[in-house]
Amino acid sequence: MGQNMGYEVINKTRNTVVASQVRKADTYFKRLVGLMGKPVIPQGFGLWIVPCQDIHSFFMRVEFDAIFLNQEGQVLHLVQRMKPWRISKFVRGGKVVLELSAGTIEQSGTQPGDELALQAISTEAF
Repeated sequence: MGQNMGYEVINKTRNTVVASQVRKADTYFKRLVGLMGKPVIPQGFGLWIVPCQDIHSFFMRVEFDAIFLNQEGQVLHLVQRMKPWRISKFVRGGKVVLELSAGTIEQSGTQPGDELALQAISTEAF
């Protein structure tokens, strides 16, 4: 058995888990494709897009939530239930966008000013 690294996002301000299964989109291609064409975004899943200051939902099939963060992980802007074929505003100072299943922002209680952190977690490979 070996170990693989996964990620989770913690809201350090509220001491809650925002997303337990997070994937990084840190290359041009991964950022470009993002969640396009996905028929569903599972509860607990997140896409950590870096660097990023604005997003679109072209070719998306479902609504989703988005959290915009600065370099320090502070929440700058929230988009709840972004519909397909939309463009977000440009968030000055934004460095990361976390895309999540619709309703996650409300369920997690995340608010502007909260501090989020991406944490590596170990997963066993069988």
